[in-house]
Amino acid sequence: MKFSRLKLGEKILFGIVVLIFVFAGLSFVMLEVYRSHLDHPMYPTTTHFDFTPEGLHGSELFRDRGCTSCHRAVRNGTNNGVNLDGIGSRRSLDYLLSFLKKPESTYETKTLDHGLNKEAAYVAGLPDADLHAIAVFLSELKATQGSADARLPMPERSGFVDEMVKIWAPSTWKREYHDLRQDAMQPQKK
Repeated sequence: MKFSRLKLGEKILFGIVVLIFVFAGLSFVMLEVYRSHLDHPMYPTTTHFDFTPEGLHGSELFRDRGCTSCHRAVRNGTNNGVNLDGIGSRRSLDYLLSFLKKPESTYETKTLDHGLNKEAAYVAGLPDADLHAIAVFLSELKATQGSADARLPMPERSGFVDEMVKIWAPSTWKREYHDLRQDAMQPQKK
């Protein structure tokens, strides 16, 4: 099919599609050039970690057992399963250890199959020392308060949120629930 045999509407549509692809390609190149010349990360890092020796050992076990083939942790792995960056800010060491020992009863639902000859709870078959090291590793994956990976919202007041709660929240909620931002003032339990 020659371009000259196309009808005017087809030529216009084809031209628009070509322009979209050219624009997308140029935008990507410009963004990458801009990003490569920045002296700071383009996007803020909201997760952090400071591993103990046991946490480092747990990190090695996490990788050696193939957990990164489904889970993302320390900014590597895949997103086929749950992203675990920041989980230490949402879950305690006790919860993580309990989950690793009995995933389905802790999670209260059936977990995914983890491969051939591995039931969903195959992790529970690992030695207790390995489970503890992996739980320590996961508990040390922290998130900046207020980020999407954190348990607690930003500690600052939000005029918008406060006004919406004042207008729309039933008075029973105000008696039953407390502001999570107040929890930020108290140290987190391990």
